[in-house]
Amino acid sequence: MTERSRLLRRGVLAAFGVGALLAIASPALATAQPVADTASETKAVTLTYDTSQAEEFVQDVHDGAKVWNDNVENVTLEPVADGQTADFEVIATDGWPQASVPELGKGTIEFGRQAVDEGHNTTRISAHEIGHILGLPDVKPGPCSSLMSGASAGTDCDNAIPNAEEKAEVESNFGSGMAAKSKTWRDMYFCDKD
Repeated sequence: MTERSRLLRRGVLAAFGVGALLAIASPALATAQPVADTASETKAVTLTYDTSQAEEFVQDVHDGAKVWNDNVENVTLEPVADGQTADFEVIATDGWPQASVPELGKGTIEFGRQAVDEGHNTTRISAHEIGHILGLPDVKPGPCSSLMSGASAGTDCDNAIPNAEEKAEVESNFGSGMAAKSKTWRDMYFCDKD
């Protein structure tokens, strides 16, 4: 057998072997299911809120929660179900709006009538105070474009939408379902009077 015949024979056998492997593997390949990309499927953290003591501000609290639900993906805000304990509560008071946040996503918002009486937008107040629950500090003084500038933006500011930086910080705070939080939370108290 010549060298050329041997090479030709090896080529035929190799081609036959590859063909046989493909024939055996092709049913498995044809039925293979796609693998879910779990890295890009972040589950949102759900926080519940209690408006049972929010009195005339109940709808404003729902509106403030909707602002956040419409603008971030890693956290969802929902009214607490009957008989359950809420992550945070909203209480109507005669003072100035404020939030006490002992832990990220937990706390108490005092929806103060004083700011409303002075002419501040109630949806902005609600979204701002919820921003504290979501881990955002005050940004004062600040422009109307910053939700967390609070009352320092003036009574004619009715912007209740968080800006890009505020959204990004909340997304970071609640990324990975909060399971991978590395920063230590400190008890925070925000009184939004200038």
